[in-house]
Amino acid sequence: MDADKKQIWMNGQLIEVTEEVYAAYQKGDRKMRYFEKDLKTERFLLDENGQLLQVIPSREDSLDRLMADNAEQFADQHESVEDQVFRRISMEQLYEALQRLTNTEQNLIYALFFEEQTESQVGEILGITQQAVHRQKTRLLKKLKNFLEK
Repeated sequence: MDADKKQIWMNGQLIEVTEEVYAAYQKGDRKMRYFEKDLKTERFLLDENGQLLQVIPSREDSLDRLMADNAEQFADQHESVEDQVFRRISMEQLYEALQRLTNTEQNLIYALFFEEQTESQVGEILGITQQAVHRQKTRLLKKLKNFLEK
């Protein structure tokens, strides 16, 4: 084989190729290395004495690094005025609907949703089964939904 002939390693063997194929292969190989390594690796610029001049960060970031740096994907996380108004109106409507329930019903909702007790825990306190608590909760949620839809 002549020294000026180009070869590429493919499928475990050297294959003789033309200059054009070799150039295209080299270009593609360089592009793969760029995407696989260069984008993901930060680089360091050093002066002639070996002192660090600058750190060039990688162009591709990982979620782990962003989370470690407490980086936020969306800088403005403030609630819009419209969302604030809608939430306030919804809360007022919910408060009014809760006031329309009996004290026993209010206590059940409070235990389940505000104290975050399980249905089983509430059942033990009231001396009833978890299934009975679940049925009461479902009935109360439907009742509240009807109040809110009016």
